[in-house]
Amino acid sequence: MKTFTHTFRLGLLVGLIGLAMPLVAQQPDLQYFRPWDQNGINQFEPPKSAEQPVYDGFKIRIGGSFTQEFQALNHSNVDTSLAGVNALYDLGPGFNLAMANLMLDFQIADGIRVSLENYMSARHHPEFWVKGGYIQIDKLPMFKNPEWFEDYFRVKIGHFTPNYGDMHFRRNDGGNAMYNPFVENMIMDAFTTEIGGEVYVFPVEGFMGMVGITSGFINGNVADYPDDVPLAVGDVEPTKKNPSIFLKLAYDDQVSEDFRVRLSASYYRNSSIQRNTLYAGDRTGSQYYFAMEPAITNGAPTSSQTSFTSGRINPGFSNEVGTFMINPFIKWKGLEAFGVIEMASGRTYKEADTRDFTQYAGELVYRFCKNEQLFAGARYNVVNGQLSGYTEDVSIDRIAFSAGWFPTPNLLLKGEYVVQNYNDFKGSDVRHQGEFNGFMVQAVVGF
Repeated sequence: MKTFTHTFRLGLLVGLIGLAMPLVAQQPDLQYFRPWDQNGINQFEPPKSAEQPVYDGFKIRIGGSFTQEFQALNHSNVDTSLAGVNALYDLGPGFNLAMANLMLDFQIADGIRVSLENYMSARHHPEFWVKGGYIQIDKLPMFKNPEWFEDYFRVKIGHFTPNYGDMHFRRNDGGNAMYNPFVENMIMDAFTTEIGGEVYVFPVEGFMGMVGITSGFINGNVADYPDDVPLAVGDVEPTKKNPSIFLKLAYDDQVSEDFRVRLSASYYRNSSIQRNTLYAGDRTGSQYYFAMEPAITNGAPTSSQTSFTSGRINPGFSNEVGTFMINPFIKWKGLEAFGVIEMASGRTYKEADTRDFTQYAGELVYRFCKNEQLFAGARYNVVNGQLSGYTEDVSIDRIAFSAGWFPTPNLLLKGEYVVQNYNDFKGSDVRHQGEFNGFMVQAVVGF
């Protein structure tokens, strides 16, 4: 992926905004597609049984997402190490780097859609970065559209986010913060992109099953890893290159005009690979800039790129990972509840035994006024588990309160108050007895 100069990126961004905004009202309707604006909220997998637009030729849809934040957070810890090496970054109020996404969606045939997603500016990668692209097949026009496939099957192939859990349908993704009623994602953020395919089956109304297989790498990899290569220092087994396999079952039913219920269960597994990034694959970064980050990292002042996961925790399952997630979702009129129950285990190449992590989260959001233009919500999130080099579990808990307003379906303004606590971290860890709290304001554009 090549980088652009800051001047060129800024000019490109301004030019695309100017080009795209007059076209928003003229965006073509695509088949089996989730909108990038307010209309995409509480959509999970693109609907299969809903009535679809009639295909009348090739279409291209240019979409964009832009997010700007104002941050006023404070943090503290107990530095028990010598010479103050755990001194925290000196936080003050201010604006974070604006994030921007560019989405290109193509209807290339009846029931066949291609998506290309790009990060134009992000905390982790401020340069232009291609997130990935995939082809989604819901019909087979080359075989005269057999009904058995159109009604019951879907195939997705390319470089995409594995459909593990439902949280990735509600999280922020760089400039795209439209679907998330809060400012940040889960503390343990399961999100990556991998190359492979997914096969979906929709046996009866409301039910969905999916099986997927990917390379397990965030990027391409054609290297060979023979079993007879000597072990690296500290490794307990030779480097492997196994695929990731994941499964999902979901039931989603609009019981009545006012009541909807969804329940999904997901499983993801890689038995051994050089570097899996299921919990370290975000190329954009956290919205909580420098929260609980040290002032110095590897002998140099901490930057937003080198420390881009502020407020999150990575369990460090880079070699072996197996994880299971359950997500209930209930919506009655304007009141919605969403939950996360996640149990994960894994290890690195230098660990003989696996370690365990659990994550629980609950969100309660009330949307009101015409077209649900206003909302208020609360979220509680807690993670417990054993980090590499630890003999006992650590835990992190967060509570957040939010409120938001959609002036139009393409614009969102939201605010959040957050408190996060770190428990049982070692005295040598910058997060020892750590806490951060404060306000965030986020402005979002999506079309």
